Amino acid sequence: MTAFDPIQTYVHLSDGPDARLVEVGPDFWQKLETRRDLQGGRLVSAYRFTEDWTSWERHPAGDELVFQLSGAMDFVLDDARGERTVALRGRAAVVVPRGVWHTARVLAPSEAIFVTRGEGTEHRPLGKT
Repeated sequence: MTAFDPIQTYVHLSDGPDARLVEVGPDFWQKLETRRDLQGGRLVSAYRFTEDWTSWERHPAGDELVFQLSGAMDFVLDDARGERTVALRGRAAVVVPRGVWHTARVLAPSEAIFVTRGEGTEHRPLGKT
């Protein structure tokens, strides 16, 4: 085992004991739904953000853990009670409940790690409820 860059290589945590490295190429997200090897379990991925997200997303198959490592973001959650903001500053984390629409406003360049059960993930444009 050698060290890897978590922005270029994700980790798939199966529902069993395995943690498998997953190379991320330019077509990763377009082909994700067809990858049977990534169904079930959770995907651990890392990102750098310099701009606000351009859409909402939600994950109906499970909660999502967001671990911000640096920077400043406001995570906006939209559920039956309406929108609410969770401020992430420096090192901070939030659990996004299963099925809750969420987006992020980036206030300063940020890095974060996501742990997501991604089956059935949905997206919608900003401004739609």
